[in-house]
Amino acid sequence: MATETNRRAVLGLGLGAAAVLVLAPATARALTVDQARALIDEVTGQVTKVINSGAPEAQMLAKFEQIFATYADVAAIARSALGPAARQASPAQMKSFTKAYQGYISRKYGRRFREFIGGRIEVTGAHPLKSYYEVVSTAYLQGEAPFDLRWHVSDKSGRDLFFNLIIEGVNMLSTERTEIGAMLDQQGGDIDKLIAQLNKS
Repeated sequence: MATETNRRAVLGLGLGAAAVLVLAPATARALTVDQARALIDEVTGQVTKVINSGAPEAQMLAKFEQIFATYADVAAIARSALGPAARQASPAQMKSFTKAYQGYISRKYGRRFREFIGGRIEVTGAHPLKSYYEVVSTAYLQGEAPFDLRWHVSDKSGRDLFFNLIIEGVNMLSTERTEIGAMLDQQGGDIDKLIAQLNKS
């Protein structure tokens, strides 16, 4: 059971790469439910294509990072993952951390993609939730029962982007914040050392 849960968490983070509160101000153009669903249709299609491409690992990792950078609110994701320490970080440190975190997430979960070859994700619905939209999808993996993935989408960053992912009720934002917090503690709270660790991981 633990192994299955870990594989599902890896898939979810690989697809969503982990997720966050949107911190940027809202724009005048209002996001619609159809636009939110279209975004996740595109994300899941792109990710499924990479997973089943048979490409070498290095190419898969690069493509996944490109997808993450295109469809996720990376700056907000990184800030949320860093947690309270983000308030003490300088602008230069946040820029470096964001770039390091983007690569870290892509490598961390991209290396597990081959486990999901032959799988697919189907978007089944979307609805408003608080100030954003929740897009509901189902993941189908070979040899496993289908499971639920819920994507949170907003345009508060100035673009239509996903900022959180819920896998069978498990909020990946909380998971990533805990893991990055533990890594920062291991580095004695030194953000520069954490950045170096992420770049090497």
